[in-house]
Amino acid sequence: MPELPDVDVYVAALSERVTGATLEKVRLNGPFLLRTVNPPLTAVETKLVRGVRRLGKRVVIALEDELFLAIHLMIAGRLHWKPKGMKLTGKVTLAGFDFSTGTLTLTEAGGKKRASLHVVSGEAELLALSRGGSEPLDATLDGFRAALVRENRTLKRALTDPSTFSGIGNAYSDEILHAARLSPTQLTRNLDGAATARLHEATRNTLISWRERLAAEAGGRFPEKVTAFRPEMAVHGRFKEPCPVCGAPVQRIVYAESEANYCARCQTGGKLLADRALSKLLGKDWPRTLEELERRG
Repeated sequence: MPELPDVDVYVAALSERVTGATLEKVRLNGPFLLRTVNPPLTAVETKLVRGVRRLGKRVVIALEDELFLAIHLMIAGRLHWKPKGMKLTGKVTLAGFDFSTGTLTLTEAGGKKRASLHVVSGEAELLALSRGGSEPLDATLDGFRAALVRENRTLKRALTDPSTFSGIGNAYSDEILHAARLSPTQLTRNLDGAATARLHEATRNTLISWRERLAAEAGGRFPEKVTAFRPEMAVHGRFKEPCPVCGAPVQRIVYAESEANYCARCQTGGKLLADRALSKLLGKDWPRTLEELERRG
C-alpha cells in the first residue's frame, strides 16, 4: 500500500502536471471505484485544478468551487501519467482523469477492487474522510507522545492505525521500529521517555529519508516503481535475510492479512516473538530465542 513517502511523491509529481490545468473529463472503467453520488462525478468536469495534496494515504485533487477528488489506492492501486486521452484498456485500469495537460490513469492489480474515489464539496466534507490521526512529520515530541499513549496497544498497531498517526502503514512501520530499536509488540504506555524520543526521531527520519530517496529515484518523471518491498529496506519484506546492522536473520510474525518484520538481535534482545498460529502449532518446540533458532538451523 502506498504510504506517506510514496503518496507525497505522487502528490508532488501530479501537482507539477495539473495545477492550473483543467480537468476536462473523468472516465470510469468499472462500477465499484466511485463511492459517492453527490456531488455527481460530472460536477468536477471542466473545473480548474487549484492544487494537489495528501490526506492520510489519499491523493486529493482540489478543484475550483471547493470541489475535491479524493483517491485512496489501498493495497494494489497505482497512478500513471499518460498522453492526453489515453484509452482505458484491460481490467486493471479503473479510471482515467483527462486534464488539459495529459491523462492520469488509476490501475489496481488483483481481483479484490479496494481502491476508492470520493467526490466531495467543501473542506468539511473532505476532512470527514480523514481518520483524524496526527501528522507524524508535524508532531512535536509532546504531541507524538500524546497520540502514542492515547490507548495502550502495541507499537506496530499504534503506528499503523490512521486514527493515531496519519499515513504510516505496514512497510514503513517496520522500518521505523527497526531504526528505533524497539519491538513491534512493545506496549505504548510502557515506553520510557528516551525510547519515546527515539521513536519520534526514527519516525521523522525514516519517512523523510524515504520520501527524498523516492523523489530522487523518480528523477522528475512520474513515479512508476511504487512498491512496499524494496531491497534497500532494513527489515520489511526481508524475512530470513541478514539485518544490515547486525547480520542476524530478519524475523517476522504474521497476523490476519498483515505481518511485522523485525530483527530479534536489534529490537527484542534476541527474543523471538510468537506468531500466534505457528507457536500454537509447535507448542514447546517453538524456539524462544535467536540463539536457539540458530542452533536448530
